[in-house]
Amino acid sequence: KTKAAFGSAGRRIPYRILHVISQDGESLGHMHRAEALKLMDKLDLKLVLLHENAEPPVYRLMTGQQIHEEQLRRAEKNKASPKPGIVQKELSFSSAIAKNDLETKTKQIAQWIEKKYYVKITIRQAKDSNTDMFTLFDKILETVSEKATYLSKPKVTREGVSNCILRHMSDKELKAYQKIEKQKNNAVKKDENEDLK
Repeated sequence: KTKAAFGSAGRRIPYRILHVISQDGESLGHMHRAEALKLMDKLDLKLVLLHENAEPPVYRLMTGQQIHEEQLRRAEKNKASPKPGIVQKELSFSSAIAKNDLETKTKQIAQWIEKKYYVKITIRQAKDSNTDMFTLFDKILETVSEKATYLSKPKVTREGVSNCILRHMSDKELKAYQKIEKQKNNAVKKDENEDLK
């Protein structure tokens, strides 16, 4: 059974007794369906199913904005979790990483990308380092750019820690990338020829 998309249950609630949670996350206790719908109308909110397997099922009163934000959060979470059958490798290091260590890690990333693995990279900001974490992500992507792209762009997950996920480009993306690179190279050659003339 596919899980229904997160959103308003509308007025079609199959359960007679519900456990209702207020818009602020407080428990309002067990209620009859009719009572919950009355409250929903009175407060001009929507009822959203949170836990179907609970006894009784748990519904929360939410605004349209809250529902939208939760849908975005869930979509982001799903995007970041690898699809079934896809292997996700992880690497983490400090922003004070030595140049040759970074090269070694980048080679490892390139090998994993070749195997079509997702690669999650976590960088911790070193106290005595002023290297920008996002500059490091860009450097890594630049090195593997003919094969990889971001599945989820670099973002700060908590203070001093950022991560991103790289994935192998699809055939379509690879063709587009190669086309751009070819145009760039042709432009460079053209400039060189102009200089020679």
